[in-house]
Amino acid sequence: MLKRLLITGLTIAGALSFSIPAHAHAQQNVHTVQKGESLYKIANKYGISTQQLQAVNDKNSAMIYPGETLELPVMLDESEKDLLARLVEAEAKGESYAGKVAVATVVLNRIESDRFPDTLYNVIYDGIQFSPVLNGTINDPAGQESKRAVQEALNYQGFDRESLFFYNPGKASSDYLSNQEVTTVIGNHVFLR
Repeated sequence: MLKRLLITGLTIAGALSFSIPAHAHAQQNVHTVQKGESLYKIANKYGISTQQLQAVNDKNSAMIYPGETLELPVMLDESEKDLLARLVEAEAKGESYAGKVAVATVVLNRIESDRFPDTLYNVIYDGIQFSPVLNGTINDPAGQESKRAVQEALNYQGFDRESLFFYNPGKASSDYLSNQEVTTVIGNHVFLR
């Protein structure tokens, strides 16, 4: 009896030690083309549009070849969408809907960039990147407009100007950001890459 209890306890402890951290969301961000597949079939498989799949891969035509690797847009689960919407709500409060979409787009672009961590959670909680993380407002619930803005940013991947930064020059200044290329200005935010 004692031996069985000890073995059971060790088995449970071993299983727990190999569990995946809660925020290590593994996403598949590439697809290897198989014989007989088309952009349409691949896009349908992942729930995205053919146009978005083409845009993410800088393709001007629908030609693909078996063995070719296609990048996929960032795909978020519901809890990740909520986290991003809360960040958008806190960062872009008082900004236009377009500004909220642009803030969400910056975060998605960072996930895809080699310059930043490759998960949503790690991008958002990467040091002192976002003031809502530092001041706790990221914990406030997101409004419907911020939630819609996140969904639009997800659908917009591949069509944007690859912004990786944004800031409000009325509230902050940065020598580093002043040396980056401005991609657009929306409301009080300047977006850069």
